[in-house]
Amino acid sequence: MKRVAVVGSGGAGKSTFSRELSQIVGLPLIHLDRHYWKPGWVETPVEEWRVLQSELIAGDLWIVDGNYNRTFDIRFAKADTVIVLAILRYRCLLRAFTRMLRNRGKCIQAEGCPERFDFSFYQWIWHFPREGFAKIDASLDAHGKSLNVIELTSSRQMRSFFKSLRA
Repeated sequence: MKRVAVVGSGGAGKSTFSRELSQIVGLPLIHLDRHYWKPGWVETPVEEWRVLQSELIAGDLWIVDGNYNRTFDIRFAKADTVIVLAILRYRCLLRAFTRMLRNRGKCIQAEGCPERFDFSFYQWIWHFPREGFAKIDASLDAHGKSLNVIELTSSRQMRSFFKSLRA
């Protein structure tokens, strides 16, 4: 594991998982949200985002956490490992809502982007099992022949995965 892409629904725990993985294996961590969102929750234009993301993963060692399905091709082509956090949508919704309540008004995801209630975000989480995983699967089919793909479906599996890495 030298170049790891961590993907999954909002609220699945990608950032927390990636942070712990980075501490265990010693790879530098890139949180895509911090680079994608401009102050006021303004999205980076698609072509600019593709260029920036290519620059972010230009090195040989990294963990990248975040979805951004329009740029799976960039990450999956360069990654050696993709970790898919396939957590139940109810748990993802609860985690995302709890995070919003706990951090409301604080800029957790990106500079100048305070946590807030965003109904469209919760809708995206709800539809992720059908729509998001289909996009992940299609990208893995296109790029996954040489990838080590690890799917974790629960917090217990995540803890077991970390335990095996520490051993």
